[in-house]
Amino acid sequence: MPLLDRTGLKPDEFTRDDPAAPAIIVPLAGLDEALSNRAQGQRIGIDVPNTAVPYDLPTQAGIDLIAVAFPKFGDGRGFSIGHALREQGFTGTLRVSGALLPDQFAFALQCGFDEVEIDADRLARQPVGQWLAALGDVTLSYLESTDGTPSIFAKRAAAAKALAE
Repeated sequence: MPLLDRTGLKPDEFTRDDPAAPAIIVPLAGLDEALSNRAQGQRIGIDVPNTAVPYDLPTQAGIDLIAVAFPKFGDGRGFSIGHALREQGFTGTLRVSGALLPDQFAFALQCGFDEVEIDADRLARQPVGQWLAALGDVTLSYLESTDGTPSIFAKRAAAAKALAE
């Protein structure tokens, strides 16, 4: 599947098909086996369903990527999982895997995701330029961004405080 980050399309170094590849993604249930059979230098990622409890997910060293499932574009639980994983200190790559719309791309990045896995059909209907243009359309967030950008509520409070002074 095509892979997109804030600069455009990028090659996917990870595979789900070959357990001997240099970078693999395994189901969450297969993580222990993958870690115990890890080849030297092999990078390991996990697929996480959007029903997972973020605070129960492994974020230890040795996990290079977490791909969070977004089965429907109207289901925002994946955003919360990504934000919670960053709050817990996960520093690896966070990937959206599944249904996302271009106007949700900026919000995914604000929640701590690094990249989006898009199916080829969606990319044909919504080309890369549309995804990148959408980044400039969303400049405010209800959540505090994982990069420290304040939420719309924090900005409103700061403006009110400045007026009161």
